[in-house]
Amino acid sequence: MDDPNYISPAGYAALQAEYHELFAGERPALVETVSWAAGNGDRSENGDYLYGKKRLREIDRRLGWLSRRMKAASVIDPAAPADRTRVWFGACVTIVDETERERVVTLVGDDETDAGAGRIGWNAPIARALRGAAIGDLRRVELPAGEREYEVIAIVYPSA
Repeated sequence: MDDPNYISPAGYAALQAEYHELFAGERPALVETVSWAAGNGDRSENGDYLYGKKRLREIDRRLGWLSRRMKAASVIDPAAPADRTRVWFGACVTIVDETERERVVTLVGDDETDAGAGRIGWNAPIARALRGAAIGDLRRVELPAGEREYEVIAIVYPSA
């Protein structure tokens, strides 16, 4: 992880909530079930035991990933950029392509992406191209479908 893991306060809270739910909620209940299943004898054909152990490994793997992401996170308030005339983290940007198709994207942390809602990760190709752009700037982006050129027509930041 060479790049900083920028994340909004809401995104960080979501990571913490998931970690807490897994660590304090689901995992202890599952440990109890596995312990009960282990006491029933033959473990090779015990579905509760086998499924429980498999799910515990999945939970532990996810907890490790969440822990690393939270440790590397740099929480940035999207409402507090120094220069609101340029595109930075948290900006809601309206762009238009060569075919006059308008698109609104919000630059968020990589752990908060939701392409369907227009929330693109800070390290996505479009986000990298838009960083530092001002209204009226043209930016070229290499996408899987080919190269596109976008013009920035509006930049909005959330209010404090």
